[in-house]
Amino acid sequence: MPLTRDTVRAAIERAGEEHWRALVAHHEDAYPASRPTPGDVARAEAERLNAEGYGDGERWELLSTTVHRDGETRVTLAHRLRDRRSGHTIETDAYTNYE
Repeated sequence: MPLTRDTVRAAIERAGEEHWRALVAHHEDAYPASRPTPGDVARAEAERLNAEGYGDGERWELLSTTVHRDGETRVTLAHRLRDRRSGHTIETDAYTNYE
């Protein structure tokens, strides 16, 4: 089953409340400008991870997603996944593109 917005949101929450708060602050601190909502970012990340092949639920388990604010205008996300076949844990390269 491919990754969804809710799957990514749960992974962010598993990383710790400060990661979800960073994503919310990224959106709210831009007011009145409009940045992507936390849900928009989670949806886009699910689509991006699916396109990279991590949406294969038989092979990959999304363990956690960290969010770090990069200055005033950007956030960076990185995902920890477990390969169900080998049991190894990997971390994706950090991704920044939600300004």
